[in-house]
Amino acid sequence: MTAMASAILPPGAGVFARLSDLFWRRPSVLLAVLLGPPLLWLGVIYLGSLVALLAQSFFSIDEFSGLIQYEWTLKTYGELLRPSNLDIILRTVLMAVSVTIAAAIVAFPIAYYAARYARGRWKALFYLGIMLPLWSSYLVKVYAWKLILAKEGILNWIFAKLHLTWALDAFLAIPLIGGNSLSVSYTGTFLVFLYVWLPFMILPVQAALERVPVSLLEASADQGAEPRQTFRHVLLPLALPGVVAGSIFTFSLTLGDYIIPQIVGSSRLFIGQAVYAHQGTAGNIPLAAAFTVVPIVIMGFYLWGAKRMGAFDAL
Repeated sequence: MTAMASAILPPGAGVFARLSDLFWRRPSVLLAVLLGPPLLWLGVIYLGSLVALLAQSFFSIDEFSGLIQYEWTLKTYGELLRPSNLDIILRTVLMAVSVTIAAAIVAFPIAYYAARYARGRWKALFYLGIMLPLWSSYLVKVYAWKLILAKEGILNWIFAKLHLTWALDAFLAIPLIGGNSLSVSYTGTFLVFLYVWLPFMILPVQAALERVPVSLLEASADQGAEPRQTFRHVLLPLALPGVVAGSIFTFSLTLGDYIIPQIVGSSRLFIGQAVYAHQGTAGNIPLAAAFTVVPIVIMGFYLWGAKRMGAFDAL
């Protein structure tokens, strides 16, 4: 009894000791104290700004005075449905889809090699190679690519040395994807998007492939399946949540980016550039807010579909 009594400690003296006792006896109180401030900050700053943004999209701008009319209307969304604005939305979505598909195609073999064959130092080197570009400045990478893709850049120099300038000129002559040079074409914009967001696709895919048991692949081979059949019916379905998880990053980041199309690409606008132009230059905040609602709605449906496919388990 004496030993048991000595094991039961008396309540601590002082405010901090009493708080420590309270947190130890009631972990839910400690959880509320730790999560309360960041959740409050998120609710006020992030969700509050989204609500304010949504409210702005239901206002309109007076065409004569240029002032915002604070009256509830759908006029701004009607303006958003004009052919020129729909062209911006379609262009942005197509670019985001193209970058996402290309990133998945490029990332899968890299992630598969890292998950199945890389060991020890080689795996550490793999992670270093994937993460290293993320440590450098975003703007530095974009401007570096602009120099690489320029007419006087190293890529044109390589084509000239290989006597393939004619092939590059023929490609740049193709409507929509071509231009005066790669640095002022949709192809250049696509390449920079792909390079910048590729690590966000590789890591989730690699994590998903790590969880695929090798025994399943061996069993498929033992049953007489060819490698392409094993890939199609066994490996790809099991790794698909990782691909979808990576696509959340590549698709959403491409959808909302405005710096890369501003530096590398043609003069045609993407959604991010349209928001920047209407809010900063034209002063049409309601239309800028309506443009901002578009990627929010698109990503809402995208995340809903990704959750149904189990993509969040691979994040």
